[in-house]
Amino acid sequence: MVTQSCYFRAVVLGCRLLFMAGDQQAERRVGLLGATGVGVGAIVGGGILVLAGVAFQTAGPGAIFAFGLNGFIAVLTALSFAEMSTAFPESGGAYTFAKKVLSVRAAFAVGWVLWFAYIVAGVLYALGFAEYASVMLVDLVSLGGDAPDWLASRQIVLLLAFAATGCYTLSLIRSNAGGGYWATAGKVVLFVVLVGAGLWALAKAPAGLIERSTRPWLPTGGVGLLSAMGFTFIALQGFDLIAAIAGEVKQPRRVIPRAMLLSLAAALLIYLPLLLITSTVGRDPHSTIVQMATEHPETLMAESVGNYLGRVGYWLVSVAAVLSTLSALAANLLAASRVALSMARDRTLPVVLARLSPERRTPAGAVVASALTLVAILIMVPDLASAGAAASLIFLVSFALVHLTAYLARRRGGGAPDAYQTPWFPVLPAVGGVACLALAVFQAVKVPSAGEITALWLALGGMLYYSLFSTRAEAVDAYSQAADPGLVRLRGRSPLVLVPVANPESAPAMVQVAAALAPPSFGRVLLLSVLRRSDRVSHVGEPQPFTLGQEISRAIGASFEAGHEPETLITVADDPWAEIARVASEHRCESLFLGLSRLHDTGSGDVLQAAALERLLNKVRMDVAILRAPPGFRPTEARRILVPIGGKSEHDILRARLLGGLCRGTDREVVFLRVLPSGSSEERLARSRSELQGFAEEEAPPATASAEIEVADDVVEGVVRRAAEADIVILGLQRHRGQRLFGEVALRIATRTEVATIMLSHERRA
Repeated sequence: MVTQSCYFRAVVLGCRLLFMAGDQQAERRVGLLGATGVGVGAIVGGGILVLAGVAFQTAGPGAIFAFGLNGFIAVLTALSFAEMSTAFPESGGAYTFAKKVLSVRAAFAVGWVLWFAYIVAGVLYALGFAEYASVMLVDLVSLGGDAPDWLASRQIVLLLAFAATGCYTLSLIRSNAGGGYWATAGKVVLFVVLVGAGLWALAKAPAGLIERSTRPWLPTGGVGLLSAMGFTFIALQGFDLIAAIAGEVKQPRRVIPRAMLLSLAAALLIYLPLLLITSTVGRDPHSTIVQMATEHPETLMAESVGNYLGRVGYWLVSVAAVLSTLSALAANLLAASRVALSMARDRTLPVVLARLSPERRTPAGAVVASALTLVAILIMVPDLASAGAAASLIFLVSFALVHLTAYLARRRGGGAPDAYQTPWFPVLPAVGGVACLALAVFQAVKVPSAGEITALWLALGGMLYYSLFSTRAEAVDAYSQAADPGLVRLRGRSPLVLVPVANPESAPAMVQVAAALAPPSFGRVLLLSVLRRSDRVSHVGEPQPFTLGQEISRAIGASFEAGHEPETLITVADDPWAEIARVASEHRCESLFLGLSRLHDTGSGDVLQAAALERLLNKVRMDVAILRAPPGFRPTEARRILVPIGGKSEHDILRARLLGGLCRGTDREVVFLRVLPSGSSEERLARSRSELQGFAEEEAPPATASAEIEVADDVVEGVVRRAAEADIVILGLQRHRGQRLFGEVALRIATRTEVATIMLSHERRA
């Protein structure tokens, strides 16, 4: 039996590491016993005490069967969690899985859902504590006379819940552990005495008691059974915390699956006998278990124990329930704050939530945001049943997504080669995912308040993401994908980059830079050579055979060197620009990469070329990158990349992807530059440098990114001076009234620098 102290310490260990994206994995030191303790401690707690009444009220004695079916679904889910945790043995759980296999948008959705799930679970336990505490207050006051009615009012229950939430919020701000160590003996006393004494009483009970007590088995039929499952599924949630600390587990392939299954087995071996005892020897002889649950939905377990252990048993369960729900509240509030912290670090929540207190190193902003949200939902949720339904619904949705990620990861490959594999694939993940999702949908329909709260939360998250967070979050994610091609494979992507080649000298450089946009092995490069029909006619008007130049062969050779097996296409057209647009559209290319030796000077031909290029930019619906490089430029030899940053940019995502590809496996220095006018105050210079450094660390690893400020009255002059120290300059092209244009600043910089210049134009996507 795991003590309450062990439970909270284990959950604190998991939550300290939960969703700490970007942090270095800690030393693996948790063995099978420790990992199982995390699961048992997180599962076996206040859930059974708080929700048993709701289950019996809804399904009668069939509540035992409801918990058994929930156990089956939980085991299927644990198998998918085990497969993903061993394929990617990193701390983070479902949020990490979504980032690996789905997309940054899906990861935001999972993180947003999990944040809400832990908050609503906190609501459940805050209300559970308040209900038990209120009943205890009434009983204590009743010893000296009649207790006033207001002691049992909803206002007092909410006040007690607010007080508990406030105390743990302050505790979490002061310390990462969050307190709670004083709640040590509740669970041991509860389950040892409760199950042991109950089984003893059941053994001495008259023959036929079980049969008489469990009739009718399902008084409300299948609908009641499903309702009970939806209300109480959260009572088996907690094994997922083992996945959250996967980066700490020794021998993850062997330990994680066993720990998850052992923790669920232990919980079910406690829950099922306990529920049987409650419905038999714990039942009032003059009423049914449904009647008892209807009269005392929140404190049924205490009433039941009182029937076979007397008043001492009633108080024992009440005190243990208070301690258990308090520690569960603390653990869920801690977990919720860590979810918010991780999302803020990924820029899918305001960055202020990622800041740590300089004195105590605690995420005070994330803690306060989680606590305020919990308090708001406390006011909105009418009772424990609705809180349990909402919490179960949210966890069911997140678990369904884990089944999906497990299926996609297995199909696409990737992850640790010796990862645990779910048996009978894909049947078990499919059954588990459908069961979780179906039960969530049923619960949303059956308990409208739970569905409404969940829908409102998801709608709020979508609105916030697309209006505030999407650009920065997707830029960070774009860099990660480019730097780690394995992510491209896991997400089922095979980006195609179209590279028209015409100059044999620039072909190798073109292909090497294009490889940054199309990761080797998983991305694709399409080399295009356009032959003009007019080239077949000699100066005397006689047809001539087509001849293929050296550019295509040199580009093919460079592609092999970059790790690509290129696709080649040779077409014939009168207008090469129109042909490029046609091929790009028909092949659904993700990016178009062009190479130009000159862009714009006093020659009329160059002006026409720039105009034709602008027409092409506005004709294609994809990202476009343009390389202007000096003769002999070799991207593989470049070491310093200069990225001028002005105001708001719409090219962040494309630029991050290019930087990630250029820095992949190579030690390069990325310098983000901002030019400020002469006479800028020291305060402005310091503030700009600090802001730019934070921006730089989002788009490139802190080890390679730096921020510099140049003071100059002319932006172009300032950039050109710094460009002399670089090997590559990356610029963004302008957009005016929906049209993509070469801006004057970009053109002047590109034509005045002697180093390679890459100009980017990102296509807006829905």
